[in-house]
Amino acid sequence: MRIGITCHPTIGGSGLVATDLGVLLARRGHTVHFVSYDLPYRLTTEYDERIFFHPVEVTTYPLFKFPPYSLSLAARMAELAERQSLDVLHVHYAIPHATCAILAKLIAEDAHVKVVTTLHGTDITYVGSDPSFFRITKFSIEESDAVTAVSEWLKKRTREEFRTGCEIHRIYNFVDPAKFKPRPSDTSRFSRAGEKVVMHISNYRPVKRVKDVVAIFNLIQKRVPSRLMLVGEGPELSIADHMIKELGLSDRVEFLGTQDSIEEIVLCADLLLLPSEYESFGLAALEAMACEVPVVASRSGGLIELVDDGVTGFLENVGDVPAMAERGIQVLTNTDVARKIGAAARKTVIERFNPERIVGQYEELYRSLL
Repeated sequence: MRIGITCHPTIGGSGLVATDLGVLLARRGHTVHFVSYDLPYRLTTEYDERIFFHPVEVTTYPLFKFPPYSLSLAARMAELAERQSLDVLHVHYAIPHATCAILAKLIAEDAHVKVVTTLHGTDITYVGSDPSFFRITKFSIEESDAVTAVSEWLKKRTREEFRTGCEIHRIYNFVDPAKFKPRPSDTSRFSRAGEKVVMHISNYRPVKRVKDVVAIFNLIQKRVPSRLMLVGEGPELSIADHMIKELGLSDRVEFLGTQDSIEEIVLCADLLLLPSEYESFGLAALEAMACEVPVVASRSGGLIELVDDGVTGFLENVGDVPAMAERGIQVLTNTDVARKIGAAARKTVIERFNPERIVGQYEELYRSLL
């Protein structure tokens, strides 16, 4: 098949999964054309006869207050659909990508391309729920030839939010267990003199509840010698920094910022904290699970579908800082519990969230449309 893929090229779960999906589809014999304003984050510039990148050039004109990226993207998609005889345009995020793909399908001459839209979360829970974008998001979902969501929770939330009866296929995200794997020894580049490493990875938006992360760690470090690693960047990181200073934890916390090779970072953790208000899927949790790192997370959103409470990790109610801290202490002070949880978590990743299984589901969906 000839498949076009559009995603946000920056660091973020949707872009990472979309890029990995394209690379794996190429390995399975398909031709993949990435279309975006920049090279997707995980896509290398090394030549591959089945992978192509097509940059979107945005026209500047004095009458345009803002560059018309969406129109330029739609025009580029239409051009590629015609010239490359694309079978599928697989877009990640409803706004603006699905809207552009639907417009491109209307523009393209003699093209029979099908539009597949994958919903990742904030395109529904944040952008799509904005009244100014509600109708166009609903239109983009319902006019796609197929729609997928990365969890049952997001699938249900989409149907309720947009009052739509259109079919939505649940296809989970995935991680490569050959890439995300346990560290080879008990040593960690971040630990000092027997300290445990507690980690949080996110984009630090309010939904991530970063103040809870700091509060949980504060309780943990009072009973377990430990350090907190904060990975990523975002608007709430300064709030975390202020709270850390107020609690006198500055010498126990490190800000690692955005990291390119997250697989080399997460395996160094002894515990991953993810106390989010909700996660549409929870890719950070899945990456930790693949590395046999125990996860303590909120009992909400798609996390319930990833983490089997007490078996592959621990789930507590949103905002229950003391309970999450107790779970974390249990993991960090009981080697047998940590080892058992980690092994079960990795087994779940290999069995349910491996690339072969998930990519195969996308292939099956494409073929059903064609």
